[in-house]
Amino acid sequence: MSLRQWKNVVSRAAQDINNNHALSFAAALAYYCVISLFPALITLAALVSLLPIPNLFQNLITVIGRVVPGESMGLLNHVVADVIRPHSSGLLSFGVLGSLWTVSSGFCELIEALDVAYDVPETRSLIKTRLLAVWLAILVGGMLIISVICMTAGPHLLWMFADKLGIGGEFIFIWKYARWAIAGVLVVLSIEAIYFLAPNVKQCFWNTLPGALIAIVSWGLLSAGLGFYFTKYAHLNKTYGTLGGGIALLVWLYWTGFVVIVGGELNSEIIQERDGGTLPLKQPPPERVKPVPADSTQLAA
Repeated sequence: MSLRQWKNVVSRAAQDINNNHALSFAAALAYYCVISLFPALITLAALVSLLPIPNLFQNLITVIGRVVPGESMGLLNHVVADVIRPHSSGLLSFGVLGSLWTVSSGFCELIEALDVAYDVPETRSLIKTRLLAVWLAILVGGMLIISVICMTAGPHLLWMFADKLGIGGEFIFIWKYARWAIAGVLVVLSIEAIYFLAPNVKQCFWNTLPGALIAIVSWGLLSAGLGFYFTKYAHLNKTYGTLGGGIALLVWLYWTGFVVIVGGELNSEIIQERDGGTLPLKQPPPERVKPVPADSTQLAA
């Protein structure tokens, strides 16, 4: 696209962010994220305990701590300490379904937010939308978990199975660096999957790439900026006491949701600017039957 078209995209996206109440949707997403975060951590702890990799869950928490504000890590570590106790061995059988339902509620809200961002009505049924939210929770969560495992336990995992898989030392050396690229690709694909599947819009998968890249870069810069602000200036523990860590986590999730919505707004405007038309729906609205006039029989007679 030309520079003028990009200006049009940015201008209309900025207007839609205000008109579509993106900040209000971001607040709703932050609420659902807080509700679903800790059940998701419990389920993650139970699932990774099945893998023969020592200290894998602690390594995952360490990676999460690189993006989550430092004030919130005390709260997360406190929950993690309870999660990984020996008496939590039965979490897998009981917690997966409940956690999946809770997490999918957040994706239902994200589906609604992206429908508004793309300026399309939701014509899919509630059951279909809930099933889509469950699928998104599994797909996106799975790709993000695999990406984190690649960053934390990639080389160790290959060394454990090198003999059984017939992998040579050269491949392991390459994998030591390639795993970071794979992790980055999986993160981008997970965001693209949200933009491709969630809104009620027929679109090419690669049309979701610009918004995904912008959202990820903005999210990284935002996380670094919030971490610096919380550490140097906010002093949330002095203002909110023991709730300081929870407030920092809520603020971080709030702006994370906002960045995801902004990426959807940009994707929508890019598609409309390039194709020059309205966005086609995945499922057209049902045809409305026109009411028959009460005196139609008399007119016919």
